[in-house]
Amino acid sequence: MTASLLTIASYNLQKCVGMDLRRRPDRSLSVINALGAQVVTLQEADKRLPPRPAALPHDMVEADGWRILPFGQPGGSLGWHGNAMLVRPEIAVLTTAHLDLPGLEPRGAIRADLLTPLGPVRVIGTHLGLVRRWRILQVSAIARHLAALPPMPAILAGDLNEWGSVAPMDHAAHGLDFAPAHPSYPALRPVGRLDRFATTPDLRVLATGVHLAQPARVASDHLPVWARITHA
Repeated sequence: MTASLLTIASYNLQKCVGMDLRRRPDRSLSVINALGAQVVTLQEADKRLPPRPAALPHDMVEADGWRILPFGQPGGSLGWHGNAMLVRPEIAVLTTAHLDLPGLEPRGAIRADLLTPLGPVRVIGTHLGLVRRWRILQVSAIARHLAALPPMPAILAGDLNEWGSVAPMDHAAHGLDFAPAHPSYPALRPVGRLDRFATTPDLRVLATGVHLAQPARVASDHLPVWARITHA
């Protein structure tokens, strides 16, 4: 019997401004479409200044068959603290929520309980802070949030901003195990494994990768990453 699979991706859009300093949401969307993912978490999906309108227009995303999960704020934003999530039509949405994360700079996370080929799966999307002390506290806050919910297989996906060893965050992320990561930043010559996935023990990561095909190398300063996941 063939195992059920879920492909999830994470992509820091850099507000759809590429390495050529051009804002090209159509180019960013073409990269997303090329990932072959059923669920995509996005970071920096909104423009910087209030009311933080979406950098990736809603109608463009929906025209390509994606469902935008309802994390946007008044003013037309795509997500919460720049975090957004897209799903393909075969993925049903059970519930959504968001949470603020501790730190001196505004940071947050989004959560969606989804009905996937693996059954119910909880997906957390986030973009952690620039200071390691706060990153560890933010991962710990996410882990506590998950522990307070009814049990469900869970995936953490996002830009964790961690240049060094992931071990301190792995220790703080009780109940989550970080998957092997690939260099995804900067896009033109990736050396930093900033974009990562972590899963609960009831899930198994079969493969992870970074999307290198053009126009990904110019569409953002990050390359998108993906993971193929099944039951443990």
